[in-house]
Amino acid sequence: MRRKTFCVALLVGLWILLPGTAQLHADDQSVKLPPKEKFFLFLLAGQSNMAGRGVVSEEDRTPHPRVLMLNQQNQWVPAADPVHFDKPKVAGTGLGKTFGMIIAETNPDITVGLIPCAVGGTPIDRWEPGAEDSFTKTHPWDDCMTRIKPALEVGTLKGILWHQGEGDANPQRAPYYLEKLTSLVRRFRQELGDPQVPFVLGQLGQFEGRPWTNSTRQVDQAMHDLVKQVPRTALVSSEGLRDKGDHVHFDSAAYRELGKRYAEAYLKILSLK
Repeated sequence: MRRKTFCVALLVGLWILLPGTAQLHADDQSVKLPPKEKFFLFLLAGQSNMAGRGVVSEEDRTPHPRVLMLNQQNQWVPAADPVHFDKPKVAGTGLGKTFGMIIAETNPDITVGLIPCAVGGTPIDRWEPGAEDSFTKTHPWDDCMTRIKPALEVGTLKGILWHQGEGDANPQRAPYYLEKLTSLVRRFRQELGDPQVPFVLGQLGQFEGRPWTNSTRQVDQAMHDLVKQVPRTALVSSEGLRDKGDHVHFDSAAYRELGKRYAEAYLKILSLK
């Protein structure tokens, strides 16, 4: 534990030495932020497979010197799993930290800021203005906007990562998923003032213990149709990724692989400029 604490303190200390940066206090640590144009922000939204439910290991807890996250108190701290806090008793390793590290390594001059906003169990209807998730007593869309807009004062939005759809894979909701997903992307871009911000979404899990239904296939088709119809969007494949044993959530290794796939999809969008 002492070694871990020392490593975190050392990484944070490196930021304090950087010149020309803004400063925010994060818990009992002092985190230096880079200039706004070099602070790349990524919004993480959706339901539990974006929040992450994997078992947290030491590598997941180890921060990268240029990857930060916005914690529950809206403070910038070194990113470490669990990044999300939607359901503290089950939150675990997710895809966000791996994604952030890969993006940070593409450019030594930038810092990546992750803004976790996913809420487990939420169908897409909960991601409309004013909608409440009764289980968590939260308002996913409204709370997301409350967190990200102040963050945009110190950083620059570079992408939106979305993983959701399990809550809509039923006969009542699946037929309307494409319409609602398209509306969601449009609303995110309008509300955040960037009609071209990349939007990357992930395919639902393809787990042996839970075969896809007609409704699951309908949601999947909606995702494929979205990326054909809406510019600067990409769909990440879940092929070959295992669940944690519950037939609902990916395991830790799968989340890390998803993070890599999200990063590859995001960078591909940028290459198509």
